[in-house]
Amino acid sequence: MAKQLQHSHSNGSGWASLHFHKRWLLPLLLMLSISTLIAFFIRSAFDSSCDRSHLSVLEKPGNVKSASPIGNTPSPLAFMKSKLVLLVSHELSLSGGPLLLMELAFLLRSVGTEVCWITIQKTSEADGVIYILEHKMLNRGVQVFSAKGQEAIDTALKADLVVLNTAVAGKWLDTILKENVPRVLPKVLWWIHEMRGHYFKLNYVKHLPLVAGAMIDSHVTAEYWKNRTQERLRIKMPETYVVHLGNSKELMEVAEDGVAKRVLREHVRESLGVRNEDLLFAIINSVSRGKGQDLFLRSFYESLQLIQEKKLQVPTMHAVIVGSDMTAQTKFESELRNFVVLKKIQDRVHFVNKTLTVAPYLAAIDVLVQNSQARGECFGRITIEAMAFQLPVLGTAAGGTTEIVVNGTTGLLHPIGKEGITPLAKNIVKLATHVERRLTMGKRGYKRVKEMFLEHHMAHRIAAVLKEVLHKSKTSSHS
Repeated sequence: MAKQLQHSHSNGSGWASLHFHKRWLLPLLLMLSISTLIAFFIRSAFDSSCDRSHLSVLEKPGNVKSASPIGNTPSPLAFMKSKLVLLVSHELSLSGGPLLLMELAFLLRSVGTEVCWITIQKTSEADGVIYILEHKMLNRGVQVFSAKGQEAIDTALKADLVVLNTAVAGKWLDTILKENVPRVLPKVLWWIHEMRGHYFKLNYVKHLPLVAGAMIDSHVTAEYWKNRTQERLRIKMPETYVVHLGNSKELMEVAEDGVAKRVLREHVRESLGVRNEDLLFAIINSVSRGKGQDLFLRSFYESLQLIQEKKLQVPTMHAVIVGSDMTAQTKFESELRNFVVLKKIQDRVHFVNKTLTVAPYLAAIDVLVQNSQARGECFGRITIEAMAFQLPVLGTAAGGTTEIVVNGTTGLLHPIGKEGITPLAKNIVKLATHVERRLTMGKRGYKRVKEMFLEHHMAHRIAAVLKEVLHKSKTSSHS
């Protein structure tokens, strides 16, 4: 029975076989940067988006601004050359927050910025992921040292800019800097990715009103933080900038390479035991209740029933859950697998173990399902990555997803919770029965990515924020 349920994609022998047959492809896959590391490792703390066709520096309600592209200059961050920047991460892992901060580190290093990195929480045991990521940074010229001790304090004091990544990183200020906190706050840019209520703790974010600025991934999240801090904590957000994320050049190269996509599609589908003409609907996220895999499977089962009842002629459909942990066997994972057995759809549902890259699966599937629950995603990087591969997106009408997906144009949105099960099922049937609509939505999504969600767009937006924050920091130090 376990074999029937666990169609696990092997990253060992499978890729070895691919390399044997397509030697030219391996260098291409190895080029996949940190930004293409699996978005489904994003933990529930990092629910990650935006629907603004122009991100000019426009005043938003309150003190929230949109960060603007600065033009088509080759190096929007060139003004950061020779400056010292300290990046403070709450952890170092394959989750969304740390990976985004690493991307910023590499963007800054590419223009000659001196970049230092410290990680607040580290596991006591030897961690292969931490080792790999630290050495990736060291190889790119990022200095990595302990979050504790005098070196961290000295660097914070002399840095031109300190970036705190995520709300949890706020604990570092009082714990390490202690009496030096007031000297550092005026040059702190706080990059916030969290969308969940339990991160609104005063001991995490009490210094927020005094930092130079906050940078948040979507307008929805920015408004949520503004309202929540004021209502619950009685503190005021600093000037807040919305910065939408962008796809890396490496991911876009794969997405735009027809030959690479075809080879990846064939290989992954072969490993799953599905045919080229079959339709694959997939969630690519860490397996957790907040990501809604359980509700997706219920919708998928309901869509199969609708197709049978209406005697619709559609290709064989499959649901793919990418991001499982075969070793953990959590209660939630067991619940998912039991549902599949109960409904006798083992041949239609495939659980894929967590992996390092999203590109092979985006090349292999036909539709991405973004089914995050509660307040939805703060941004949802996997959404723009899927759109780069010309995939339509079926997403929850919540959080940042509403700012990426244009409902009816690049995908279809459905309600969160149990109320969304039947609408999602109907949307699955819509895309299954209308090939042209599915393909057109994918093409429009790709166009939207090219217009708004590329690495250089993100670099321009971040550059606009850093210029303002540095200016404030200088003004504050002279006053």
